[in-house]
Amino acid sequence: MSGEDFSQFSMLDLFKAELETQSEALTTGLLALERNPVAADHLEACMRAAHSLKGAARIIDLTPAVEVAHAMEECLVAAQRGKITLRHDHIDALLRGVDLLVAIALSENPDAPRVKADVAQFQRTLEAAVAATSEPGSSPATASASKPAEPASIEPPPPAAAAAEPAPGSGPAGTDRMVRVTAESLNRLLGLAGESLMEARRLRPFNDSLLRLKRLQADAARAFEDLRAALDNAAEERTKLAFEEAHQRLLASHAFLAARLDEMDSIDRRATDLANRLYDETLESRMRPFEDGVRHFSRTVRDLARSLGKQARLEIIGGSTSIDRDILEQLEAPLGHLLRNAVDHGIEMPEERLAAGKPAEAVVRVEAWHKAGLLQIVVADDGRGIDLEQIRAAVLARNLTTPETAADLSEAELLEFLFLPGFSMKADVSHISGRGVGLDAVQAMAKQVRGLASVASQLGSGTQFQLQLPLTLSVMRTLLVEVDGEPYAFPLAGIVRTVALARDAIELLEGRPHFRFDNRQLGLLTTHEVLGRGESHPQEGDLPVVVVGDRGEMYGMIVDRFLGERELVVRPLDPRLAKVKDISAAALMEDGSPVLILDVADLVRSAEKLAAVGGLRTLERRGASTDARRRKRILVVDDSLTVRELERKLLDYNGYEVDVAVDGMDGWNAVRSDNFDLVVTDIDMPRMDGIELVTLIKKDVRLRSLPVMIVSYKDREEDRVRGLDAGADYYLTKGSFHDETLLNAVRDLIGEATE
Repeated sequence: MSGEDFSQFSMLDLFKAELETQSEALTTGLLALERNPVAADHLEACMRAAHSLKGAARIIDLTPAVEVAHAMEECLVAAQRGKITLRHDHIDALLRGVDLLVAIALSENPDAPRVKADVAQFQRTLEAAVAATSEPGSSPATASASKPAEPASIEPPPPAAAAAEPAPGSGPAGTDRMVRVTAESLNRLLGLAGESLMEARRLRPFNDSLLRLKRLQADAARAFEDLRAALDNAAEERTKLAFEEAHQRLLASHAFLAARLDEMDSIDRRATDLANRLYDETLESRMRPFEDGVRHFSRTVRDLARSLGKQARLEIIGGSTSIDRDILEQLEAPLGHLLRNAVDHGIEMPEERLAAGKPAEAVVRVEAWHKAGLLQIVVADDGRGIDLEQIRAAVLARNLTTPETAADLSEAELLEFLFLPGFSMKADVSHISGRGVGLDAVQAMAKQVRGLASVASQLGSGTQFQLQLPLTLSVMRTLLVEVDGEPYAFPLAGIVRTVALARDAIELLEGRPHFRFDNRQLGLLTTHEVLGRGESHPQEGDLPVVVVGDRGEMYGMIVDRFLGERELVVRPLDPRLAKVKDISAAALMEDGSPVLILDVADLVRSAEKLAAVGGLRTLERRGASTDARRRKRILVVDDSLTVRELERKLLDYNGYEVDVAVDGMDGWNAVRSDNFDLVVTDIDMPRMDGIELVTLIKKDVRLRSLPVMIVSYKDREEDRVRGLDAGADYYLTKGSFHDETLLNAVRDLIGEATE
């Protein structure tokens, strides 16, 4: 017994939970029996699953489910005893029984006439299939086969056993305790674990600063000793005693600090190790075996193939590979599309396969593995493959390119057309495929999670689709770079390569800078220009370049320098900010400082818009405008780290000098102690809210002329009136960040960034 508390679940809920487990075991076992009808282990597992469901249904008085499970059990017992040999019609009927059990459990009225009719029809179908294979014989074995099937010898389990019995074939792991936890709770737990990890890592820099203090104290002790030696002859006895006492206290202080440093170092190691283990365990709790999300596709492939007159089975490789549950859920639809395409488009009819020297039964393979910190998923079939000339003809038929261009398209370029919306190789539309939305959905899902989708095919041998996805959506492997003194993170999944580019390798084509990369010319821009960070000031020597994009458009982005690879805990941007151009998320560094994670797809689109301008012009102009014009100063007051940093960076991008305050009280202290041209404040903040801050500023004789802008998520008219009545000069909602509204409002109040 697991000791789990099931008191909050009804008996029907418990039956549904057991049905979910046992139906998977039944489906897996029945598909295996279709290939090997006499496999004793699968027969035993299926019989036990049906028997457990019959007992559980009987406990909650679900009579239709009892009748269906009993009929299935009788058939499986007959097969176990050699009275029948399971054939396709048996497997079909038994699988329909599994579906019927699920339908009964979900039915609002299990005793309805329709349900009873379905159960009776199922019983007749299964009895007919069993009777068709019963052979009265002359031998004892065949003689016994002519007798009616005897009831199963195993008695129904008691209630506790029925509810707690592990899934067949689950092994010892089936006895592990299980609890139900919502995905939201896991996300919050992972966020807290990530924060604890960041906080633990901050101990090391603090410890290093204490080591520096220890060295300074040692230097002071030596200087004190030198001073005592210099005064040794001239000093009076009282002075010598005072110096000696002070020296002893300094040495005792040094020894005490050294002991505390040793303790601090030990605490640092233990805290970091504990935080790392907590984070790893929390992250692991979000992971599920790949097979959990794809096991049910075995039935889908089998049934779809039979409906088309084909024979196919699904082979799952790497089923134990751990995958983030969010990614596994998002893989449901793309994998369904790929598998339906494989069966409908790729696999030949049995006669065609036999004529080509292949087995009549096709194999569709789904494989998952980890490589270089990424999840690799392959869906492959051993069918006819893709005819490139048919793709070329379909491209021309849809007027997607000219005949001259189509003739020059490579294999990779032709296969890329398969991912276009509405593009299909089938002339007719069926309920399975032909609308051209499947592969488009696959690529859209891959891009959504910052992954890649690709296809390869060999005519006559089969087709292979590969998805390259992040292991988890909660943690991202990134390359940190420096741009205008600020760190930014490029997701590794979006980077083609990093290059140290020699300046003499830059060429001007049609007035725009390019460089040769893998036998093609790539456009070259500075990340400063794309992000609006002003002029680039690269160091002498080779230029650090990040090549981003996909198989279509790629660009080289010049950065100031590479800071190294980092694994960052992703923090989504505040939804009130809407979409921030070129930015996908944020994260915290080990020292607690924020870093923005770049949206590579958005970055490429921005680069395309700037391509005609010339990406190296900021390099050419470096030092051209170094006048010391004063930058106008803005104070940003907001208790949200993400909002505060986004406002700061947005204003800083456009030339303003920006200071920040974490709440109204901090902002009030700042405006009284320093000079600013504008204050931008939120409303809801601890200690002092924005309305109070505006009121204090406008009541102060020295500050009343200082413009104040309120930026808040509150967009009701009464909130706006309240802010303006307090004295605010402008009221803006945070949903306006996606356009130029904030910058235009700032310019309206104080003008351009410099004067």
